[in-house]
Amino acid sequence: MRNFNYSAIKDRKWDSELLGLVAAIYKEAGKQELYLKQRPGELEKLVEIAKVQSTQASNAIEGIVTTNTRIRQLVQEKTAPRDRNEQEIAGYRDVLNIIHESFDAIPITRNYILQLHKILYSHMNNPMAGRTKNVQNYISATYPDGHTETLFTPLAPYETPEALDRICEEYNRVIGNMEVEPLIAIAIFVHDFLCIHPFNDGNGRMSRLLTTLLLYRNGFYVGRYISLEAKIAKNKDLYYDALGQAQIGWHEGTEDSVPFIKYLLGTILAAYKDFEDRFALVETKLPALETVRRATMGLVGRFTKQDIRELCPSLSVSSVEGALRKLVASGELTREGEGEKTCYYRSK
Repeated sequence: MRNFNYSAIKDRKWDSELLGLVAAIYKEAGKQELYLKQRPGELEKLVEIAKVQSTQASNAIEGIVTTNTRIRQLVQEKTAPRDRNEQEIAGYRDVLNIIHESFDAIPITRNYILQLHKILYSHMNNPMAGRTKNVQNYISATYPDGHTETLFTPLAPYETPEALDRICEEYNRVIGNMEVEPLIAIAIFVHDFLCIHPFNDGNGRMSRLLTTLLLYRNGFYVGRYISLEAKIAKNKDLYYDALGQAQIGWHEGTEDSVPFIKYLLGTILAAYKDFEDRFALVETKLPALETVRRATMGLVGRFTKQDIRELCPSLSVSSVEGALRKLVASGELTREGEGEKTCYYRSK
């Protein structure tokens, strides 16, 4: 089995682009602390929006979907799931809530990871919930002509429990001794987790939940207010490309994890930038019409009512709808479609 030793990371020379991403994230994290002291009430509304988006996006990446209305009911009202997809979505909601509420009381160990996986499947009968895989899994791609290709073979089932223990031990050691920049250690841990692929099902979703947990435990709280999962879902091709590049040579310990580290750091930084934009909209008390107008000015191409609601968390649904109607009537916006397919774009 490959040797997991994170000590080698501390002597690694990182390029200026990667170090620039780290520095920029620290700068944005410092700004976020100031913003939270100024407007804690309004920004708390972003938390519920982010939970809905994270649950929806992380499941959608795996092809687990339901309607927007049902997602909101499952996450915000905690209604009972009706089918298999909703059972998986409800499990993600439960793990995300535990991380939000108790991240500082969840140590990074194999047993805790297994417990979170068990909760992920707590609404369905899955005999492998909370257990490492019992069959070899493969990361493969299906191409337009129908043929399937194995891109990467994760560790064998018998190697998996020890490997999970090792990445947890190494991560905890380098973080505890302050040997490695936490943001880099987080990205390497997540990458190793995905290469081990420890479960029969739920590896992608668990990796995203663990990313949020590790960031919170290191003082990076952007995922509380802006969904990292939604950012990954929007650019999932880049996610898979970066992961594919970083997996080459992983079994031999010769992999270059930089593409995946840069991808993850870029996603975190983009989320912080989004947070700053949303803060700007709640910072000054403006009439609903002007708040919505400013929100639309920052958008390019088509957008939905939900996009505006996320940008203007201090406004009620009826205030957003009223402002959009006025902007359409004045000719500033054009409306297209009906029902859930309704969207808008700027006319001027």
